Formats: sequence, structure tokens, C-alpha cells
Amino acid sequence: MTIAYLNGQFLPLAEARISPLDRGFLFADGVYEVIPVYAGQPFRLAEHLRRLDYSLDAIALPSPHTHAQWEQICSELIQRNTAQHLSIYLQITRGVPIKREHAFPTATTAPTVFAMVHPMAIPESDQPSTATGIKAITAKDLRWKRCDIKSIGLLPNLLMSQLAASQGAAEAILINEGFAMEGASSNLFIVKDGMVITPPKSHKILGGVTRNVIIELCLANNVAVREENIPLSLLQEADEIWATSSTRAILPVVMLDDKPVGDGAPGPVWLKMAHHYTHFKRRLCGLE
Repeated sequence: MTIAYLNGQFLPLAEARISPLDRGFLFADGVYEVIPVYAGQPFRLAEHLRRLDYSLDAIALPSPHTHAQWEQICSELIQRNTAQHLSIYLQITRGVPIKREHAFPTATTAPTVFAMVHPMAIPESDQPSTATGIKAITAKDLRWKRCDIKSIGLLPNLLMSQLAASQGAAEAILINEGFAMEGASSNLFIVKDGMVITPPKSHKILGGVTRNVIIELCLANNVAVREENIPLSLLQEADEIWATSSTRAILPVVMLDDKPVGDGAPGPVWLKMAHHYTHFKRRLCGLE
């Protein structure tokens, strides 16, 4: 049975309840974070908590816990749930005011703090020799202008993810004013002539923790990398395309809009970075 956390209590997920007046339910007034856990060890927890702080600050919601308290909550969730590889979902909303109104409630309204876990599949980058990659489509970016906030208001992302699914694809790469931004639920990398390229951080993308790790590993292993805008034409001509996220690690895109990317198989630079990423993750989580 999955054990969750809600407002100071650990309880079975099926028994967790919130008020219908919760501002997360009524307005999507909240933020979230997803933290991968390998063999009981959270991966880059401090960086995930810093991003959580950033999102909370951006919506003027004081953090209800210190980093040490968040770490304790995560640790107990891991101990109470038995799967070897998990993802922890944290969500904080502006709480339950006495009535529904658009303005923020008073400071006496306590935030709602919720956390749960899900078993996490082993990503393809852990077994690169058998990786097959995914199909993706391009889609118009329908989101708001603060994509750097990890908001729970994900309806545009869901619509674009469903559009991809309806076409037999696993991801939609979002195009904003002629430039590729990121996936509906991932960051974006391409490879062109041996150069790894990813869009720079801005309000138009979410600064992914896995994205940051990949850039670090490129620099540490003499793989050419740069952050710059990616025109749609360059995306379409890329030798390799990768979708990256905390739960899927580095995922090769082998088909884009029903056309093969490169030779239609995971590319050599992806293969190299998959090995570096998996080795780094295992070393950091004590798996070697």
C-alpha cells in the first residue's frame, strides 16, 4: 500500500483528503516538484529543493518547511514505501481559505503540503545497448509566459501531450515563434555536427535538474555543448534529438513528425552521454 504525506501526517494514499476549497483544486494555485530516487537515495535532492524554493518565491508563497524538514519528509516516505526506484511528487498549494476569491488569502491560511511516491521504471539510458528511442511531434507552444515556474496549472501541457499520444508519439516538442523550446514534459537537447545544443534558461522553459546534470557531464567529459536558441529548421535537421527529465533521464527521439532523426536510431553522442549519466547517477547514489 502506498503511503503518502499530507499536512504533517503519513497515511495511506487512498485515505488522503483535501477540502474542495483548496486553492490548488479551485485555481491551480500551487507548485510541485518531482524527485527521482534510486535504491533509496534521492538524486540531486538539494537542487530539486532549490528549484522548489524558486517556484514558491515566484508565486509569493512562503516555503512551509526548511530543506532539512523536506529531506526528513522525503526520507520517511522512502522508508515507508518499498519499491527500489521511486519518484517523489511534492505539491504545495496556497491552502484552504474560508471562501473562494481571486486575491490571495490572509497570512493565517496554512498551505496544503502533499507528497506521494510512484514506482519508477528504469530509463533507457540505463541500458543503452537495447534502447529504441521514442517518436515525437512538434506542436505550437500554448503555455503561459512563466514556464520557469513549476506550476500545477498544467492544462496546456496535458493538451499537447494528448495531441502527441493521439498521433502515436511519446512527446510533443513545443515551438514558440519559430524556435523549439522544450517538450511538453521534458527539456530538449539536439546534436548537430557533434555539438550538443540546448535552449538557454529563460521564462520560456523550465530549468530542469536533469538538463543541468547533462550540461555538467558534457563539460566534464569534453563533449562540446552550448546553450542557444534552436530554430525549427535546425531541429528538423538535427543529427540527434534528446528529451530529458527526472524520471526518464536522457531519452533519444528517433522520429520527429513521422520523419527519422539521423538514421532513425539512438545516436553515438546520446550513447556516450547515456553511459556518463548512468555512471554518475550510480556513483552519486552509492550503486557502484
